[in-house]
Amino acid sequence: MSDQSTPPDIEKRPPNNNLLFAAVILVIILCAGAFVLLSSDEQPQPIVEVAPTAQPIQEYQTVEEPQPQIEPPAAQPQVERPPTRNVEPAPVVAPLPSLNESDAVVVARIDDYLSDQAMGLLLTDDVIRRAVVFIDNLAKGKVAVKHAPVERPQDGFSVMEGDILTIDPNSYERYTPYVKVFTSMSAAQIVRLYDEYKPLINDAYTEIGYSGDAFNQTLQEAIDLLLDTPEPKGDMPLLRNSVTYQYAYSEWERLPAAQKQLLRMGPENMKKVKAVLRNVQKELDNQ
Repeated sequence: MSDQSTPPDIEKRPPNNNLLFAAVILVIILCAGAFVLLSSDEQPQPIVEVAPTAQPIQEYQTVEEPQPQIEPPAAQPQVERPPTRNVEPAPVVAPLPSLNESDAVVVARIDDYLSDQAMGLLLTDDVIRRAVVFIDNLAKGKVAVKHAPVERPQDGFSVMEGDILTIDPNSYERYTPYVKVFTSMSAAQIVRLYDEYKPLINDAYTEIGYSGDAFNQTLQEAIDLLLDTPEPKGDMPLLRNSVTYQYAYSEWERLPAAQKQLLRMGPENMKKVKAVLRNVQKELDNQ
């Protein structure tokens, strides 16, 4: 579209800054695990036959005395033993690769969870570093364009002309494939995978000047900021400012860039993203 098709905040950012929500998935991908098969080999004990001792022949006659009748021992009742259960061995998690060599493992694990179409949306270089920097900026209300973890939408931003200038609802549909990526896993899976990759996440966070387990707090702050984004009840009116657009409501125009971006995804997409974020937040709180 021409320069007149995008609000000021939108035009200052290339369309690939529209994908903030997918970053959460990319930093929490679990490395591949391996199973160790356990077995027990019991060798049967050999049976040793003992030859009977030969008795000497007596040279004199003996009187045979009646032998007492010995009753055979009563048969012992058969005791049924419970069937042997096949106990699965405990999984052994493969050691994590270094941060520089982690892309292949991360991308392979993502491929286990997502469809081919979804995989086509993801950028596969420096996966963890991209996501860490993106979320660090997100917690501050910013959108790190150069570190976007996914490809930008193909369709452009559009508006509806009328008595009131509004965002075209069809413009929201360009975000639907990305929302499907974000909602394709449960919150428990997301947090479990995040925990598995936490050492590499912390390494990436250390590279940009932080220390220890600081990323946990940053992730919580990013989630809180997105959940605080106001939810429009109807159309989203705009104002044309020369060759650009801006939100008609000043309280929306003053929002941080990250929250304004979530607004541009549309009410329905926003609700789905927020639902996942709330569940992820609960899982993190329960740790």
